[in-house]
Amino acid sequence: MPRGLGVDYDISIGVAPVDLSVAASTGKRIYMSDLRSADVVIIKAAGTAGDDPTVTLVASDAQTGGTSANLATISAYHLKNATTLAGTETWSKLTQSAAATIADPGGAGTSAESQQLCVISVSPSDMPAGKPYLSLNIADVGANAQLGAVLYILHQNVREAPTSLPAALR
Repeated sequence: MPRGLGVDYDISIGVAPVDLSVAASTGKRIYMSDLRSADVVIIKAAGTAGDDPTVTLVASDAQTGGTSANLATISAYHLKNATTLAGTETWSKLTQSAAATIADPGGAGTSAESQQLCVISVSPSDMPAGKPYLSLNIADVGANAQLGAVLYILHQNVREAPTSLPAALR
């Protein structure tokens, strides 16, 4: 079986591409219990100075509705940051005290002006008891247009053909 989709990972949508200035974006949930880990990938276009994004990890007890709580496990994340991402950038590892939120990814007060790829890794052991569903929310960035999206890269415990993978939300 070739490596890649299904054998090594699955991909699920967190937030479909959206203008982050229209309203807060509530991330779709994924079921973490059957995974080795998940990488939450935030893809963001450049925007206007002062409209720095704030992202928050959330743990929930149900596929929809239910009880949710902020998941204060982000102590490190990886970032590619440039005025225009060209594929020549390398990853930077940023650290912070464990929190559910990253305000202004990159911490320079200028993240809005850059295109960014930001990756937060989450393990099933990070999830609180009784809350196996993970999502990432993005707060409204302000009045000016700024496009963004979230993908979940799901690292499977079992290797399957892509057509045999279970849905990310079950």
